Amino acid sequence: MTRKLFGTDGIRGTANREPMTAATALRVGMAAAAHFTRGNHRHRVVIGKDTRLSGYLIEPALTAGFVSMGMDVILVGPLPTPAVAMLTRSLRADLGVMISASHNPYEDNGLKLFGPDAYKLSDEVEAEIERRMDGDMSGDLVAPAELGRAKRLDDAQGRYTEHVKQTFPKGLRLDGLKVVVDCANGAAYKVAPEILWELGAEVISIGVQPDGFNINKDCGSTCVETMCGQVAPNGADLGLALDGDADRVLIADETGALIDGDQMMGLVAGHWAGNGQLKGGGVVATVMSNLGLERYLDGVGLDLVRTPVGDRYVVEHMRRHGFNLGGEQSGHLILGDYSTTGDGLIAALQVLAVIVQRRRPASEVCRVFEALPQRLRNVSFNGGRPLEHDSVKAAIAAAEKRLGKTGRLLVRRSGTEPVIRVMAEGEDEDLIGAVVDDIAGVIGHAAR
Repeated sequence: MTRKLFGTDGIRGTANREPMTAATALRVGMAAAAHFTRGNHRHRVVIGKDTRLSGYLIEPALTAGFVSMGMDVILVGPLPTPAVAMLTRSLRADLGVMISASHNPYEDNGLKLFGPDAYKLSDEVEAEIERRMDGDMSGDLVAPAELGRAKRLDDAQGRYTEHVKQTFPKGLRLDGLKVVVDCANGAAYKVAPEILWELGAEVISIGVQPDGFNINKDCGSTCVETMCGQVAPNGADLGLALDGDADRVLIADETGALIDGDQMMGLVAGHWAGNGQLKGGGVVATVMSNLGLERYLDGVGLDLVRTPVGDRYVVEHMRRHGFNLGGEQSGHLILGDYSTTGDGLIAALQVLAVIVQRRRPASEVCRVFEALPQRLRNVSFNGGRPLEHDSVKAAIAAAEKRLGKTGRLLVRRSGTEPVIRVMAEGEDEDLIGAVVDDIAGVIGHAAR
């Protein structure tokens, strides 16, 4: 069954416009509750959110949907997406929902759903929820005496803070390190600085004054210049930039130079392989990861397995084949020993642990391979299928011929935004730039 609402990372769209309306959120709650109601126990769902104004619209609508089907609701307020996953499993809940559009601007919002195992739902389960939404669910409404209840979990932040701290190697502290942390005015604006401080770091916090409108605005992992520009002037040892729901992180070394997710995966993979912690014999990444990572891993006897874009596909492969490390170049790192989904804070602590143990600057520790030149452009479009135009197909074929065996090309439609992503990679930087610009121009013309 084809999904219409769910994309590569849940449901996402402009707030108060379909599909991100109160009416649709209500039906998502009802359909998800119906699907996950199994057995005679008292069913419950954990609902978290980031700091967008529209969270006040979506949260009560979702709550009403679950309550109407007899499911109790546990509200945890603004917390990172991985905190919702962790609490879903910790509280033995039947379902978890995060209200967030991740790195998107405040005008957007979204829904990420987790099953009772704290993993994101499969395509098949999402399709089943959509099927229920399309039908008449009035017959599933419970009697008045069986309605669910809603309550707030006051210590949710503390539970997640302790969970994250427990992933940092015992006996290590961050004493003597000065860290800039950019929380994107998002879900981690309280917990991220607190965790770093409790582990001993001197913390310089930015992006910690959310007002409902400024999430990801000129800050966070989609605007790393803000964080990078604060590191050297403050004499910091490194910087961290989270996104709006804190499931990803990007790092800057002491000079303010960026360290992306590929470098972090290479660093952690090598370190874990050395101490016997790495499972699966390598790393699971996506087709977007740099060829330099693949060459580095091969050089140390490890494999790089590529999946389609989307951390859910990375996780699925990890679970199926016994890997405990995977992620995306964008900073989604999945550390299977500690979390069921990407967790920016846990990933950052793993990198910090290596820096502390080696007692060397981040610039020396975190840059483990030389990245090949890579160029990415996003081309906006309004409806239609520009990738099916003959002119676009011809441009892609011509580009692949120009690149030959010295590079690779990836052209795909985003699963979270109305854009076509064009990425080329190779040893000739001028060539890959020309290839990307040519294809982007043709797609732009076809999309008009």
